[in-house]
Amino acid sequence: MENAPFFTNDAIVFGILMISLGFVFYTSARKEGFWKKFYSVVPALLMCYLIPSIFNSLGIIEDETSQLYFVASRYLLPASLVLMTLSIDLKAIFSLGPKALIMFFTGTIGIIIGGPLAILIISAVSPETVGGVGPDAIWRGLSTLAGSWIGGGANQAAMLEIYEYNPNLYGGMVLVDIVVANLWMAILLFGIGRNERIDKWLNADDSAITSLKNRVASYAASVTRNPTLDDLIIMLALAFGAVGIAHWGADWISAFLSANFEVFTDKKSALSSFSSSFFWMISIATAIGIVLSFTKFKTYEGAGASKIGSVFIYILVATIGMKMDLTMVFDNPGLIAIGLVWMSIHAGLLILIAKLIKAPFFFLAVGSQANVGGAASAPIVAAAFHPSLATVGVLLAVFGYVIGTYGAILTTILMQLAAAG
Repeated sequence: MENAPFFTNDAIVFGILMISLGFVFYTSARKEGFWKKFYSVVPALLMCYLIPSIFNSLGIIEDETSQLYFVASRYLLPASLVLMTLSIDLKAIFSLGPKALIMFFTGTIGIIIGGPLAILIISAVSPETVGGVGPDAIWRGLSTLAGSWIGGGANQAAMLEIYEYNPNLYGGMVLVDIVVANLWMAILLFGIGRNERIDKWLNADDSAITSLKNRVASYAASVTRNPTLDDLIIMLALAFGAVGIAHWGADWISAFLSANFEVFTDKKSALSSFSSSFFWMISIATAIGIVLSFTKFKTYEGAGASKIGSVFIYILVATIGMKMDLTMVFDNPGLIAIGLVWMSIHAGLLILIAKLIKAPFFFLAVGSQANVGGAASAPIVAAAFHPSLATVGVLLAVFGYVIGTYGAILTTILMQLAAAG
């Protein structure tokens, strides 16, 4: 294999990722000296994300030769959602008010208008970058980005089918997706470390979020106990039993819809994302966690359920970080420039609306990632504020899958008009 990474054995790669996480947690726990100053500037969560990306950029490890992201996203992510949702206060989640939805739709609108505006801006500087005719037209390729950044992988695939972009050029669009989306996620993770300062600048009222966190913390304190081996085994049984049910249900629903309804198998259909087993897996796992929160299993939060869930989330963060190759930024500067301008418009609109409605940074970050990152990264960003908030990220991300293809089609129509102009 050309340019093969130094380590291809997943056992070794996983060991490197775990050592990286251990290093970050060990150094971030230092209460004095260099590391205290370092982590006052760079959030620990961002380092959990960046260190694997540095290893990937140096050719030590590589996502393409590893199955770790697949394992983390298909097994550990749904397990973490169950464990983090055990202590959920659904009434308090709904009491967060409409700002979460407002910021989510603002993020969607930012993607819809950002695409055509990016084409207009870049065309003024470099017309050839946004050119192309027939299947090679850049706007056709950018339609797949719109699908990914509003919904997810299924929506991205749908746009590739609908607008028939040249498959030989599609890799360039995947490159933009990986580089720009990951850089934006890194910026959001950096912002989480300055959450209070940003909220102050936004004049945000985060009382509902604080109240929810306090209620969860108070409940956890009231049932807290030193976990026994029985507790740990039962929590893992709940988590991975739910993962099994979620996979079984997702496979069955996906197969049933595909076998009985042509609209779900047609990749050009706006409803094709409903045939995605990943979509159903995340939805079912979250639903199981919510159901368990109404039972006596809720008390396992006191034995550390959300802490175990957080361990799984951090492993997922490391595997996502491994997908980013920092050197790829220079591979196709024209396309990357379009993506950066596009994402800047998305971010700028989010900041403007957050300022106007005094929305906390939490809603800005999660609303953005529910669009751009989907169900894999929205819970990560939400849980960084507090494990109990992971469900908010999932619910918004699932909503993104639903509207992803519709929003991407609208974006593409506007991009086609912008390219023609």
